[in-house]
Amino acid sequence: MNGVPVPGRPGSPSGLLDTVVLTGITTKGYHGVFDHERRNGQPFAVDLVLHLDLQPAGTSDDLARTAHYGELAELVHGIIGGKPFDLIEALAETIASAVLAAFPVAAVDVTVHKPKAPIEVPFGDVAVTLRRSRA
Repeated sequence: MNGVPVPGRPGSPSGLLDTVVLTGITTKGYHGVFDHERRNGQPFAVDLVLHLDLQPAGTSDDLARTAHYGELAELVHGIIGGKPFDLIEALAETIASAVLAAFPVAAVDVTVHKPKAPIEVPFGDVAVTLRRSRA
């Protein structure tokens, strides 16, 4: 997260938006700069933080007034397993653009994990996180 503020509801005490968090969307993808990564694939996981006003959904109990996280998970799962990218930064950018286009959110934080990256020393995870918001 880059610390960019996300404007919230005018009446909210902090002026910040609410969040929906969806973590661990995982599937095999074919992203990477090496031939063996493109050929064999590897697991990728994505975490999302959606910034939106949840008051309309909370007061109406209406799914249509929030981001449907089942549909969100399917969208991201398809992108991870779809078109290959050299960089996980490009994968994260594509996911962020798709989420902003498909869901009523003001901003989204996307973290892409590449836990099996071809690194020759022991490591736990490689991840990139970006935040994108509506213009």
